[in-house]
Amino acid sequence: MDLSGVGRAVTVPVRRDPSARTGPTPKAARGAGWRRTGRGLYVPSSVDATDRDQRVVEAAAALPDDWGGVTGWAGLSWLKARWFDGSPWGGGPTRPVTLVVGGNRAIRPQAGFATSEERLLETDVVLVDGVRVTHAARSVCFEMRYAPSWRQAVITLNMACYNDTVSIEEVAAYAAQLNGWTGIPQCRKAIPFASENSWSPREVEMQLLWEVDAAMPRPLCNVPVFGPEGRLVGVPDLIDPVAGVIGEFNGALHLAGGRRVRDLAREDEFRSHGLECVTMDAGDFPDPTNFLTRLLTAYDRAADIPPARRRWTIEPPPWWRDTTTVSARRALDARARSVLLAHRVA
Repeated sequence: MDLSGVGRAVTVPVRRDPSARTGPTPKAARGAGWRRTGRGLYVPSSVDATDRDQRVVEAAAALPDDWGGVTGWAGLSWLKARWFDGSPWGGGPTRPVTLVVGGNRAIRPQAGFATSEERLLETDVVLVDGVRVTHAARSVCFEMRYAPSWRQAVITLNMACYNDTVSIEEVAAYAAQLNGWTGIPQCRKAIPFASENSWSPREVEMQLLWEVDAAMPRPLCNVPVFGPEGRLVGVPDLIDPVAGVIGEFNGALHLAGGRRVRDLAREDEFRSHGLECVTMDAGDFPDPTNFLTRLLTAYDRAADIPPARRRWTIEPPPWWRDTTTVSARRALDARARSVLLAHRVA
């Protein structure tokens, strides 16, 4: 693929050139100053091989000039979806970039990328900053279909919605067209459990434990809570607005110094308004038994809170700008996005 028009700070692989004008000479290419990225393609050894955009470009250079594209996590990464860097949600080694070439344009697999020969239409591919990638819904469905579990497929969809790369509706509509494709039952199973306002993979896991394992009502994700006169109390990770139970996930960063103090003050603020809190820590994985017990106990405590103490609502005041759905975030102008969605920028 011709990548001369790539519009990002990456180094495009080049072929050997005996004159050394457009690439290394054959002798130089064998030396320490150059790194081989694919068959006949090289970049200087100083180029960071772990950079996400660089990995995409190095794989895309192996595509035919007129067909195919980058898909899966790498396609989403190129579309600036923050959470997609090739690291599996459940841990493990970084995965290769996948190139989809269709059934009639097979190319030989090479180190650093994998290939897919599933059916490919011209409308499945878009050109973004000089690189051909499959459109967002196809890339998400690819990741969901080949995810190790349906729960990780849910995480994939939620995290793709994080930067408004896709909406749940767009993915559901595309998945409906893929009858008989590998992994499509898993993809379709995951879609009803997705949310467009999760802020981290661990939040999604906590939501699924809450809803599926504990069999409690489905919580809302990162919905703002307001007190008397419309004052913002906080934005809990999860909330059951009927029972008045909120859930917070505390990763390793939450245990450090001042962050832990702020978390305790935040929890006290929620309780003072009549909400019951349950916290899930990183240590609750992989065995969530203790968290599930704490969650059910929180529901019992919430049931004992008298209505007079419940001084909170999730009904926003007139001045509040909603950012809880993909459609609401896409409707923001550039200035509002820079202010309200700053925490979502990669």
